[in-house]
Amino acid sequence: MADQKNYFQRRTKDRGPRSNNRIYSPEVQVISSDGENLGVLNTTQAISMAKNEGLDLIEISPNAKPPVCKIMDMGKYKYDAQKKANKAKKKQKKIDLKEIKLRPVTEVHDYTFKIKNAQKFLSKGDKVKFTIRFKGRELQHTHLGNELMEKIKADMSSIGKIELHPKFDGKQMIMVIQPL
Repeated sequence: MADQKNYFQRRTKDRGPRSNNRIYSPEVQVISSDGENLGVLNTTQAISMAKNEGLDLIEISPNAKPPVCKIMDMGKYKYDAQKKANKAKKKQKKIDLKEIKLRPVTEVHDYTFKIKNAQKFLSKGDKVKFTIRFKGRELQHTHLGNELMEKIKADMSSIGKIELHPKFDGKQMIMVIQPL
């Protein structure tokens, strides 16, 4: 019955770096609150030094031999880490894949309209996937699709480069272009 109780017990996930009594290593490399290297110290001695200053001993680099710990305020450390993560997330650019569908018999005006849209997508930083769909007897004239893809390559060469060269996928021909 005791095993069953432990089975349903909630497991807590580690939140952030280890600090104070959660540091398992017997010796640690200690950096003071003002950034001075204090050298390798006993963990209990380092924790007591941090407590004397009213701060925490935080494990900065756990994989080093011995682990590197810094004397600082845990709340401030977590706050700074969160700010850094938010700043990195804000700078991140999500690249979308826009698809433009054509037929081998697409008229000139429709073609130019779709090429303008593709250029707009590429200038925004998105990738563009060109799909030429063949129906019925058009499959016997795949050379029309090849000619259209070559024309697209030529028109898009100034603003993008080919990521996936034209290839057949069932009844359609696919090509992916990414921004320069």
